[in-house]
Amino acid sequence: MLDFLKNEGIRTDLLDEVMQFQKTNTICPEMTYRIPNPRFHYYGNNVWEEAITALLCAENLLLVGPKATGKNVLAENLAALFRKPKWDISFHVNTDSASLIGTDTFENGQVVLRRGPIYECAINGGFGVLDEINMAKNESIALLHAILDFRRIIDVPGYNKIILNDGTRFIATMNYGYAGTRELNEALTSRFMVIEMPAISAKNLGKLLQREFPHLNPGYLEQFIGLFQDLQKKSENSEISTKSVDLRGLLSAIHLMEKGLTANQALRMGLTSKSFDPYERELVEDVIRLRIPEQLTREKIFA
Repeated sequence: MLDFLKNEGIRTDLLDEVMQFQKTNTICPEMTYRIPNPRFHYYGNNVWEEAITALLCAENLLLVGPKATGKNVLAENLAALFRKPKWDISFHVNTDSASLIGTDTFENGQVVLRRGPIYECAINGGFGVLDEINMAKNESIALLHAILDFRRIIDVPGYNKIILNDGTRFIATMNYGYAGTRELNEALTSRFMVIEMPAISAKNLGKLLQREFPHLNPGYLEQFIGLFQDLQKKSENSEISTKSVDLRGLLSAIHLMEKGLTANQALRMGLTSKSFDPYERELVEDVIRLRIPEQLTREKIFA
């Protein structure tokens, strides 16, 4: 990750501080398996520098933005950069304190606390990714207040007070407008530094595709970039929903092309069929046809 960020032009003084952080915030060998090895890199220098600076200052991050902006990719990349074990904590309407901190269980005839992911992350100096934090009920995540502010403690009734490891950080992600989401309460929001995640630019999308598909024909590389941007514009203009504006779907579709499916088949599976409205599917198919020939084969797509 350090070499990647140096090549991307991230400030060297920040990267030097990250290396110093790695030296002073070591983890136990048993936790090294949790350090991620990202398949994808996040591209966006301003966001990288803002996120690194906040984490070095012992702040927690809230990554806000629509789908396909790389929130989870950035969170994984940050854990890999700082060489910290990562816990993925998904939030939903049934999330409660027991699922986050832990619950009582029997062990060797005694009642003990079976530690939850927040507890494990806190004591092991990890990075906790609080995924879709605005899908949980506010009252169920009120326990995060003491963890995320200056106190940095977990006070579990009936057990000892736990002080967070100095290297522990929390990175929350959220989308606006999804079914089941709600506004974060002001007290919780104030405990994060917030980064508004921008849509991926054509330049950075090109870097991502070139890294993932080094043998992709340059002409079709430009067409896939244009296709994704066309879908984004359609969505921004409320002509289609965000369902087909799916960067994961585009990458998966190109992988299917690499395995032999025609472009039409792969893009239908990866993008078009993500929408279940017939009219919307027709609009997406029209956008695709303007960019990609229907029977385009692997031999022409890859050099």
